[in-house]
Amino acid sequence: MNERTLNCPRDATPLDMGREHDIEVDRCPTCNGAWYDDEELALLEATVADDDERRGMIDYAKRESELACPVCTKPMRAFNYRAYNLELDACTEEHGFWLDEGEANHVRDVMKDRVSGLQRSGAAQEAWDRAKRGDKGGGIMGNLRGLFGGRRG
Repeated sequence: MNERTLNCPRDATPLDMGREHDIEVDRCPTCNGAWYDDEELALLEATVADDDERRGMIDYAKRESELACPVCTKPMRAFNYRAYNLELDACTEEHGFWLDEGEANHVRDVMKDRVSGLQRSGAAQEAWDRAKRGDKGGGIMGNLRGLFGGRRG
């Protein structure tokens, strides 16, 4: 296997192997950014979300990046990660993603927010389904039925 030496797309410092959220990544000792190979970003997301919760597009508002891919040196594209205000850079040849210092934590926060939103959505759908069936469970519809349902005359 060929040993590759990658340089930081921000400051050209040689990248060192390191661990971030228990994933082996190439890290810049100067700027603390990290290169995530293509499959490693999915591993990062998987630290807080399962496959179903990770479905969907991740790259919105794509534009040309000022950075070059450390693998192929072609210009990367910048994008808003999962339509959040988090800009990441990706190799157009799908070699991987550049995450500046702290962005791995932001990716995890986005995924946690996504999981929470999906759970709220699922709970709301479940409550709506119960209300349509006429279940006298809690919630607004159940409370309204309790107030007015027993007073028919």
